[in-house]
Amino acid sequence: MEKIKMTTPLVEMDGDEMTRILWKMIKDTLLLPYIDLKTEYYDLGLEKRNATNDQVTIDSANATKKYGVAVKCATITPNAARMTEYNLKEMWKSPNGTIRAMLDGTVFRAPIVVKGIEPCVKNWKKPITLARHAYGDVYKNTEMIIDAPGKVELVYTAEDGTEKRELIHQFNGAGIAQGIHNTDDSIESFARSCFNYALETKQDLWFATKDTISKKYDHTFKDIFQEIYEKEYDAKFKECGIEYFYTLIDDAVARVMKAEGGFIWACKNYDGDVMSDMVSSAFGSLAMMTSVLVSPEGYYEYEAAHGTVQRHYYKHLKGEETSTNSVATIFAWTGALRKRGELDNNKELMQFADKLEKATLDTIESGKMTKDLALITSIPNPTVLNSEEFIQAIAELL
Repeated sequence: MEKIKMTTPLVEMDGDEMTRILWKMIKDTLLLPYIDLKTEYYDLGLEKRNATNDQVTIDSANATKKYGVAVKCATITPNAARMTEYNLKEMWKSPNGTIRAMLDGTVFRAPIVVKGIEPCVKNWKKPITLARHAYGDVYKNTEMIIDAPGKVELVYTAEDGTEKRELIHQFNGAGIAQGIHNTDDSIESFARSCFNYALETKQDLWFATKDTISKKYDHTFKDIFQEIYEKEYDAKFKECGIEYFYTLIDDAVARVMKAEGGFIWACKNYDGDVMSDMVSSAFGSLAMMTSVLVSPEGYYEYEAAHGTVQRHYYKHLKGEETSTNSVATIFAWTGALRKRGELDNNKELMQFADKLEKATLDTIESGKMTKDLALITSIPNPTVLNSEEFIQAIAELL
């Protein structure tokens, strides 16, 4: 058959360990036989990041700005053990963090819903998409150990030298203190990304913080969202038939547990980190979770929401069989190909992405799946396939 043509390349970011092995299998078996695949390739494997002093990560983010759509494999964020294992020059930062900062993006994570993998919350019928602000708060904090009595203050020094001070605490003994920050610019980008994504996916948008306790910090988030919504998005939301509303984070948690899903839940950085893991595990598996970074300028970077599956990689290196779930990585590719098709008005590419997703889900629903899903499925007597067999089974249906 004639291969589907692409007019504009995707930015392709390769990764590490077992997901890197799956990445090649997916390309060779599910993509290259059908698509004349055009990508601008960047190797974000840890060795390459180390050899280029992480310049390759910066280059891949700039390429995403140029072409608008990227697809990324899972990558290692090194710790002390990885420093030794890979003989690194330094403990390189998370590539995801670098790319998020450069694209000024918001991370949207949604579970991949499939028959036979039922959510723990029985009334959840549709996916819940978690929108996580990806800047500031505890991830950019400054911390201090207090080892004797004294006072801790917040001090702001303006450029003209004038100061503002707030007492944090008068310590009578040892303790700890922490300073966090955010910027209006970043919160505005977060808000616009959320509003745009809600319109694009035609889903209601919830936003939640704790403004009753944090009357300046969290209240600023609430106010910026409300102001941008009223000025720029109110009429568009009404026309689309969707709703935006704000509530407290504790109320949002209670509502989410009783809802049936089908909406976007926007959270500050830490709340989004915790709640996205809660939502994904309650839906069934972190390996069944899509993740897309969306910038307010309309750049998209698709990836799996999980790590590099290190344990399976060591088994693979020993020549042992693995049964690694590749669904989220397949859906990273389909998401990127669909968005590329949408931007280029390439209907064939969009249809291919739909068909590959359907073939993947139909394979699982027919009872053929990887070991992690076989342990939690309600399908009787599932067939457990190894990593390669699962991708081959999808190829047969495709």
